[in-house]
Amino acid sequence: MTTANPARFWDRIATKYAANPVSDVPAYEATLAHVRRTLSAGDRVLEIGCGTGTTALALAPSVANYVATDISGAMLEIGREKAWNASQSNLSFVKAAADRGELPDGPFDVVLAFSILHLLDDLDAGLAEIHDRLAPGGLFISKTVCISPLSPLRPVIGVMQLIGKAPYVRFLKAAPLIARIKAAGFEIVETVDFHKPGKRPHIVARKL
Repeated sequence: MTTANPARFWDRIATKYAANPVSDVPAYEATLAHVRRTLSAGDRVLEIGCGTGTTALALAPSVANYVATDISGAMLEIGREKAWNASQSNLSFVKAAADRGELPDGPFDVVLAFSILHLLDDLDAGLAEIHDRLAPGGLFISKTVCISPLSPLRPVIGVMQLIGKAPYVRFLKAAPLIARIKAAGFEIVETVDFHKPGKRPHIVARKL
């Protein structure tokens, strides 16, 4: 079930979201370190689902240009304030959905998608758009919450969605997710688990 207005949902919780600490700091730091080793100083990077810009601020100093996108204007305003306070001049924030033809024009050397693919209304359209925005041979790096379609959380999340307390969530295991990324025109370069195996796979894929 799709949330009627997902942007409104994320706008409403933006301030609370920004105040919440990272739930698994060692896994998050390991993710950032891995991505930094993959990035190059001359890269142009696009991030989808950037939220309030925490990851963007951590990674932007490693590249030439970083464009962070999200559907929530309230989240982006918090991100812009953070970037201003940090004097991060190569980082910009753009309001755009990843699966509606709204992403900024490329080509980008790297597209990042952390904790967002399971929230897209149209995953295949999002993957196609990411593929389109990448330069030939460009990298797509993602980390996605993978929840089994048989998870006992499914009815709980369904009730929360009915009362506006949860966004749309796609129930998809890691193997089918990887298969869909490959079907979108990517070669899987590496898969790493910084959390429990199969629960939030960190996938590095190259555009074919």
